[in-house]
Amino acid sequence: MYKGKENAITAEKLKNGESCIIQGFGQSMTPILKSGQPVMTEPVKQDIPLNKGDIVFCKVNGHFYLHKILAVKNNNSYQIGNNHGHVNGWVSRNSIYGKVSEILP
Repeated sequence: MYKGKENAITAEKLKNGESCIIQGFGQSMTPILKSGQPVMTEPVKQDIPLNKGDIVFCKVNGHFYLHKILAVKNNNSYQIGNNHGHVNGWVSRNSIYGKVSEILP
């Protein structure tokens, strides 16, 4: 099991079908996630549904994030943001690499 941070190496592991434990840092997802708290993340395959409220590992405007899906448009465009109302932008499914399946202690 790969353990990584919010970066391109972790994105590549997920794209290759490997589940990952990701450790994100910062306060943007509190109180859902604390800074440094690990999460189990599953690769996003075509049959994996992505819904408003899901926490995902994605790339928005050149930056990697563990953030929430705030809105879904036409089932193929996803608005990404943090847990405090900040919107990072819209991405396609190809920019979402993993979906959080479990928040670890």
